Amino acid sequence: MSRSNVWRSIRHFMLEEDGPTAVEYAVMLAMIIVVASVGINILVTETSNSLNHSSDAIAN
Repeated sequence: MSRSNVWRSIRHFMLEEDGPTAVEYAVMLAMIIVVASVGINILVTETSNSLNHSSDAIAN
């Protein structure tokens, strides 16, 4: 492969739209994972507090 073909291939790769789209999907996936993790953490904490409160009420 000649030097001009290499530069042409690099230029073509940089101008493709597939690369940024994949990066955007990865960022969206990361954001969804973070939001889901926070939501699950809040749900677990609130459920634990509720069960502890019920347990204390039954014990007394």
